[in-house]
Amino acid sequence: MTYVITQPCVDVLDKACIDECPVDCIYIGERMAYIHPDECVDCGACEPVCPVEAIYYEDDVPDKWKDFYNANVDLFSDLGSPGGAARTGKIDRDHPLVAALPPQAAPR
Repeated sequence: MTYVITQPCVDVLDKACIDECPVDCIYIGERMAYIHPDECVDCGACEPVCPVEAIYYEDDVPDKWKDFYNANVDLFSDLGSPGGAARTGKIDRDHPLVAALPPQAAPR
């Protein structure tokens, strides 16, 4: 089990979750952040600090955002487990689900 970042993060990229993650498993793509499912230790530190409530425990992802579980998993299928987002830096792409979304309005 793991935590999942969903659509409210798209085009926001607040990064408060990154500051709270004790294992450095939150990676930044072009338009949103992604949690590496094999590196996440399920501590939940990221969830309460997200200002747009985009992070959910895998079993609690709202139905309208269920596809974001696969987006978080699939993004790492060719990257493997880099061993930390800080070491890797920004990923120069997004999952196709995210890349295809129209620009998201900024939260108010």
